[in-house]
Amino acid sequence: MIRRPAVAGQFYPASNIHLEAEVKRYLATDAKPRDVIGVVSPHAGYIYSGQVAGATFAAVNVPGRVIILSPNHTGMGAMASIMPEGEWQTPLGNVAIDAELASALMKNCNELASDTEAHIREHSLEVQLPFLQVKRPDFKMVPITVSHVRFDVCEAIGKAIARVVKRNQQPPFEKGGRRGILIAASSDMTHYEPHETAKAKDRHAIDRVLAMDAKGLLSTCARERITMCGVVPTAIMLIAARELGATKGELIKYATSGEVSGDYDAVVGYAGMVVY
Repeated sequence: MIRRPAVAGQFYPASNIHLEAEVKRYLATDAKPRDVIGVVSPHAGYIYSGQVAGATFAAVNVPGRVIILSPNHTGMGAMASIMPEGEWQTPLGNVAIDAELASALMKNCNELASDTEAHIREHSLEVQLPFLQVKRPDFKMVPITVSHVRFDVCEAIGKAIARVVKRNQQPPFEKGGRRGILIAASSDMTHYEPHETAKAKDRHAIDRVLAMDAKGLLSTCARERITMCGVVPTAIMLIAARELGATKGELIKYATSGEVSGDYDAVVGYAGMVVY
């Protein structure tokens, strides 16, 4: 199966030439790429969040295998959906699903359902791909889309990812690294609140990510009413990363849509973070 682009020409250019040039512009930072275990990257239209996503991916080495966790905005498909085989098409070419890794994840985690419906129209995973393609054209991925599930489900999925990563990395096992498997969570932050309010709320969530506190992230977002749409994928990534030995998080870049649009009354926040 080839999953066709859902938001090419809307969230990012439909032309391969224009898309590659735009992504390369966002990736052009002074950062020295390093080995990390997990990342959090935003998924809005590139005009708004591209600089944050670009700065984030510019700061990391992208290995040949990437597990991408995204929220489910459409409500379609299974609660925790893994697309087990096929390819995802972008204007830059097709990205193959790592069927071996996807199969291992499903065998290790009953909570992950083999499902394509949740992925067909979901933009939050799709918009990560061009950045990864430019950084590592030959990478393979496992796409996972998750709705709002309980913490125990997050824990089961995160620990299963960690088990599978340990067994499937090229020997000897290393913490992150070019031979490793990157775990990427797709998320925007606060939605449609005043700029200063969004920044203050998002700081609470960011602090929990940097503290590697998955449960605290979920409870903080609920208590403070922080509309971080990818809070569940981020929590799962943090659980897996801790199991794989990550001890630190770092904020690479934060911005809001107001800095582009000039409308500071109702912004969306974007944070790019890494854990290692």
